[in-house]
Formats: sequence, structure tokens, C-alpha cells
Amino acid sequence: MGTRRITRTPRITRIAMTPGARRVLAAASRLFYEHGIHAVGVDLIAAEAGVTKKTLYDRFGSKDQVVVEYLADRDERWRAFLEERLADVGSGPVDRVLAVFDASRAWMTESSPKGCSMVNAHAEISDPAHPAYAIITGQKEWMLELFTDLAREVAPERAQESARTLMLLHEGALVAHGMRIFPDPIGHARDEAGRVLS
Repeated sequence: MGTRRITRTPRITRIAMTPGARRVLAAASRLFYEHGIHAVGVDLIAAEAGVTKKTLYDRFGSKDQVVVEYLADRDERWRAFLEERLADVGSGPVDRVLAVFDASRAWMTESSPKGCSMVNAHAEISDPAHPAYAIITGQKEWMLELFTDLAREVAPERAQESARTLMLLHEGALVAHGMRIFPDPIGHARDEAGRVLS
């Protein structure tokens, strides 16, 4: 895969982070992930962050922008985390694909016990006009592109088909992880991905 950077985020409007804005983002990130975006109001975010509601609006302009920052921040951290994991893997193409599943298992255990934040957010934000929608769908489009690039290294003639199967395995595992349907769904998906690639 060379030196391709995989930390880019869809083109969206972002704000400059002051110390107060960082406190708001930290509080909002925790609350949105734990309780859902619609269930959390700006009063609660401001109180948790130790700022006034006026400060929140002065920094972000709207709750929608807080949501944008929350999802963009998680997206950037996930991409950086995955990039670091892929950089540590050898050049074996199948190993690189399986490393995505390993990274996802570690990320979900450490940062996302209630499932994928993008999948969870999409359950609440399905309007393409919402400013955060492009982040949600952009991450999934990026994941498919990544799987396509990796699958091309394994078998170029069936890269697109393999990538779609890998994507379905990966995303299904993230949902099953969040719902706690059975133990270690990401490990199971990883095993199936190995079979797909063999």
C-alpha cells in the first residue's frame, strides 16, 4: 500500500478548538456515545463541560456543529489508529487485511463497547442534508476503498467483489459487537475474512 495516508476526513466545516471548546467536545463525545445524539441537549453538555450554554454556542454555533466535531474527531482517531496498526504489519497482503479486523477488535474493546459510533449515529442522522451525514457515510466509503485496495493486493481480478464481502463481514461484526449477540464477533468475522481471501 505504500505510504498512502489514511487519516483524511471528508470535506466539512470545522472550528478552531479553544480550551473551552475542547471541554465541550470531550463532554459531548462521552454523552453522545453513551446516550445517543438526540437524547443529549446542549444544557447537559454545557453543564458537564463546566461552561455556560452561551459559551457553547459562541464556540460551536449550534448543536449540529458539536455533532460534526464529535464524529469528525472519532473518525480521525480511528483512521490514525488503523494506520498505525497497518504500518506495524508485514507486507503479506492477507495479513494486512486481517490486521484491519484485529485493529477493529482492539478499537471496539478500548473505545467503542456500545458499537460503532458511525453506525449508531446513522440510526439518528439519516438526512443527507445534515452537516454530519457526510462524515458518517464518508467513513464507510473510505473503509470500502481501503478493503478494495487491500483485496487488490491479494487477488486483483476479484478485488471489488472481495472488498464488498470483507466490508459486510466487518460492518456486521461491529453491529454484533455493539449488540452483544455472541462472543467475539469481530474475531469470527476475521476468520471468515481469511477464508474469503484463501
